[in-house]
Order: sequence, then structure tokens, then C-alpha cells
Amino acid sequence: MAPSAARRARRKAKRRARSSPLAGTQTRSAEDWWWDRLAPSGSECHLLQADSMLLVLPGLGPARARAHRRSARRASRPPPPGPAETANARVKPRPEPAPAPEQGPDVGWGDRMPLEVLVQIFGLLVAADGPMPFLGRAARVCRRWHEAATQPSLWHTVTLSPPLAGRAAKGSVRAEKKLLASLEWLMPNRFLQLQRLTLIHWKSQVDPVLKLVSKSCPRLSFLKLSDCHGVTVDTLAMLARACSQLHSLDLQHSMVESAAVVSFLEEAGPRMRKLWLTYSSQTTAILGALLGSCCPQLQLLEVSSGIHRSSTPLQLPVEALQKGCPQLQVLRLLNLMWLPKPSGRGVTPGPGFPSLEELCLASSACNFVSNEVVGRLLHGSPSLRLLDLRGCARVTPAGLQDLPCQELEQLHLGLYGMSDRLSLVKEGSSLLTWKWHHTLRELDLSGQGFSERDLEQALAVFSGMPRGAHPALCSLNLRGTRVTPGTVSSLISRCPGLLYLNLESCRCLPRGLKRAYHGLEEVQGCLEQLLNSPASPS
Repeated sequence: MAPSAARRARRKAKRRARSSPLAGTQTRSAEDWWWDRLAPSGSECHLLQADSMLLVLPGLGPARARAHRRSARRASRPPPPGPAETANARVKPRPEPAPAPEQGPDVGWGDRMPLEVLVQIFGLLVAADGPMPFLGRAARVCRRWHEAATQPSLWHTVTLSPPLAGRAAKGSVRAEKKLLASLEWLMPNRFLQLQRLTLIHWKSQVDPVLKLVSKSCPRLSFLKLSDCHGVTVDTLAMLARACSQLHSLDLQHSMVESAAVVSFLEEAGPRMRKLWLTYSSQTTAILGALLGSCCPQLQLLEVSSGIHRSSTPLQLPVEALQKGCPQLQVLRLLNLMWLPKPSGRGVTPGPGFPSLEELCLASSACNFVSNEVVGRLLHGSPSLRLLDLRGCARVTPAGLQDLPCQELEQLHLGLYGMSDRLSLVKEGSSLLTWKWHHTLRELDLSGQGFSERDLEQALAVFSGMPRGAHPALCSLNLRGTRVTPGTVSSLISRCPGLLYLNLESCRCLPRGLKRAYHGLEEVQGCLEQLLNSPASPS
């Protein structure tokens, strides 16, 4: 019996060991549970225990103070000795894990990203908004961003405009001086690889800025001065000497003396490629320098009127310009009252412009451009791609038929603001489409008084393409013409690439269709409306 009693005693000890809590743990008695139910933590109530009652009193005193003291005393007591200690002694203590190494703060994705990728991201932002002030702020974020923001490839194109432009004169001068003080550090430290510079709304400090450019930007190739005043002769001449790669100058809407421009062209003329001017009384001296062959490599010449259109006609000898600028590829005389000098009898025609690709003589008012003038300009230009004669009411299709260019892509003959021209019925629009229907991509006949029959014959040329071939036409402006619904529907059916169609003020079309259509979906929707609508005009 003794062995069995011993076994029962060991089983009871094991059960007590399993049910008893481990050392160091705190047990929760029924009394503590009732105390929590009667006076929960945070309820601002406390219990008062007497011999025969238990009171719950509101107040700011500590709740369950006696229970806390009781639990604290129980936690400080050592566990009773017994079989539990023997069982715990047999269990080997687990080794404590090694402390994890201390990690510093996360360096962030900016430091983990390769420098080349970060420079490309900055390049996208610079292309959209310019390098300033973004690159200056990004350089102060961290060392990696500073390294990326100072890459020379991000500082090729810069536009500088005082922040207070358009306000009071004193505030504008103060803003220009403040920006100039920043440029004194930026120019030698960031603009060494600068290639394109644009200055806008500089009224008083443009001369010091150009002096800094001449000292710190040897690779400058393009300079634009928009609404700038105070440029001196010496500054432009010094800029031409210091920047040996400068070949493009844009002076539109800026007040620059003709003597300063002429001195610049005399210094940098042999390498000049592009020149933009605003017509004024001083433009004649500048054009005289061009006629004197000071810029033999000039490829683009644009002369446009300012906000206030000058009433003084521009007299430009065509043959002299062809001799002075034989490499001209783009010629734009925009919104000018151009009065070409007559060629005279017995005068041999000029050499023409063999490389000319774009000729723009657009004007918002009547001008003196005729078939004879266009022939003198383009008789030696077989590579012409764009011809803009908007507002040139004296030019007729018969005069354009004999031009030597065979691959014209854009032809603009719109007459804007001349609604009275509709009363004069014209003929010959089919001469234009027959000549260039295989290459023409944009055609503008807005306001032209061609008859219904004449327009039908002209646009039918695009429908008579060989099988499997589609016209290249993608933009057509028929605003204010006598085009008919049948002609338009036939044209849309044969031109699947038509993306723009203007039918505003077309008197022969039904109501609801006289508007401009943008995109392939709208153009096809116009075709469906034409097929489903009655043919009677409104």
C-alpha cells in the first residue's frame, strides 16, 4: 500500500504543479474581480469597506486603493516551495536572444535611388517648369539631391523673370536687383553649361544681367529678350564676342536700338542662324544689314508687328534679300503692311530661295501681296512645305498653280474678317487640290467665295484617289464657304485620317452641323448626322 500511496501523492503534486501559476506571475482573485465591477478604472469612484457594508463613493480619490495594496503585497511574496520548484528546476532555461543591432534612421528612397534615375526625374520637372526655382530648393534636401540638382545637363535652358513684373515701378526695380544679386552667384556656379536663356519683363537691370552672361556662359547659343528695355550697344557687342556659339537672337517686343542690333550682327553675323524682330521705324536699318550679306548663313527670319500695328509700310526688296540670305529656310512677315518694291522692266529675277521650306505672309488686314510677288519669292523654291497666305485677298489659285513646289503639305488661304468677299464668286479651287492632293495635310479655304460647284470639284479630287490609297488630308477649314452636305459627306468617307473639320457659318448646311469638329470621333459623328438629316439648307 505504501508504493501506491506514494504514487497518488506524486500525481497530486504534478496536478498542483500544472494548475499553479509560474513564479513571477500575478493571479486575479474573485475579490479583485468584484472590485473592478463595482468601481471600474477611470470611473472617478472609490470603494470604502466597513465591517458589515461596502460603500461606492464618488470622488477624486484613488479607486481600489486597498485592492492595489493587496495585489502589490501578493506580488512581493515568494511562491511557496513545493513540487513546482522541482518541476521548474528540471526545465532548462532558454538562452536569451542576442540583442538586435541598433538601426539608425531610414535614409529614405532619395539616397537609395541611383543618381542617374534621380537626374532623369529632375529632368522631367525641369522640362515642364524650368530649372528655377525647383533645382535651388531640391539642392537643399540632402546630399544626394544636391548632387543631382547640380548636374550641368539640367541647366541648359533657363528663363528669368522678376517676380514683381507688372506692379509698381519701384517694386519692379527692387525685385530685379534682388534677382540680380542671386544671379551673381548662380552664373559662375550653375550656368557654365547654359545654352538657351530667356529674359522676360526686365526694365532696368537687363544690361548687368547680359554682362554676367558674357562672363559666365561661353556655350550660350540662343538668347531671347521679351519686353526688355535698356540694352546698350556695348553690351550686345561684348556678348557677341564672348559667346562664340551664339547663333539665335529673339528681340520681339523689346525696345532695343537698331545700332545695338547692327553692331551685334556685324560681330556675330557669319554664324547667325535665326533672327526674330518686331517691326518698328528702326527695323529698316537692321534689314539693310541683312541685305548687305552680313548673315549669309541665316536660316530663319521673322518680322512681325507689335501690339499696336504700325501704319508705315515695310518696303523689302525681294531680289536683294535672296542675294543677302541665300540659305533662308523659313521666312515669316506676319501682320505687316508689306509693300514689295517693284522689280521694274528689264530687271533679271533673283536667285530665289533654294532651301526655303516655309513662307508666311499672313495678315489680319488687306495687304499688297499679289500673284506676281508670290512668284518672285518662290520661283526658285522647290522644297516648300508650308505656304501661309491668310489675308492675301489678291492671290488667286491660278497664280499658285505655276509654283515649282510639288510636295506642299500645308496651304492656308483663309480670309478672316472679310465676309464681304463672299459676294464675289471665285473659281479655280480645283487647281490647288489637283496639284497637291497627294501631299496636302492641312487646307484652309475659310472665307473664300468659291461657288458650290467649284468646291465640289475641288474636294472630289480627294475622293478619286487610287484604290488602297488614302489622302493625307487631316485638317480642313471651310468656315464661311458654300460647301454642300453631299460634298462634305463624300469627303469624310474618303478621308479616314481627317481629324479637324470647320463648318462654321456654312450657309448651305443644315442647322446643328455648322460648327468645328475636333478628333476622329466627332468628324465621324458629323458624317452620321449628314446621312440622317434632310438635305435642305437653313
